[in-house]
Amino acid sequence: MSETVCLALTGASGMPYGIRLLECLLGAGCRVQLLYSQAAQIVARQEMGLELPSRAAELQATLRERYAALPGTLAVFGREEWFAPVASGSNPPDAMVVCPCSMGTLAAIAQGLADNLIERAADVVLKEGRRLVLVPRETPLSAIHLENMLRLSRAGAVILPPNPGFYHRPQSVEAIVDFVVARILDQLRVPHALMRRWGEVDAADGGAARAPTA
Repeated sequence: MSETVCLALTGASGMPYGIRLLECLLGAGCRVQLLYSQAAQIVARQEMGLELPSRAAELQATLRERYAALPGTLAVFGREEWFAPVASGSNPPDAMVVCPCSMGTLAAIAQGLADNLIERAADVVLKEGRRLVLVPRETPLSAIHLENMLRLSRAGAVILPPNPGFYHRPQSVEAIVDFVVARILDQLRVPHALMRRWGEVDAADGGAARAPTA
């Protein structure tokens, strides 16, 4: 049975990470439950020229058409759809990722708030002992940010800032994005071939070890 992953897009910078992650999850055959905030609509337009319609049903139709060739399935829910599966501990996803994760969303989750579906879904995932991965994009970090991250880490969440490595010598922005997305997929235990792994042997290179990417 394929994994069910809840992916939330919020208003932090870094929308290319979230959209690429969506593509990779669907490509891996996952069932994706997509949530998005109003601020995410603004960031998607600014960073990618991507229009995320306000109506969840319209966005779902658009994305299903865009990713029709991929084996996974997609359902999109609005921020106030309290009858969505992710709103209840009786039907939680296997894992949830907030990518990108704004500091406002991170703070709300850290305090156990549930004023919208994104916050409620994260609360459900934590209380049900499922994996929650937060990808916060902010710098520098204040003491408040750090304390919220520590609180969430102690509660079982994974804090995964989108800090790319450069030892694999990326030649494009896409390669930098894939580095971060690969780390997220690893946390979800979703197979991928985005990056060469540390110590892998490439038969085509006569048994030479591949470039490190850990």
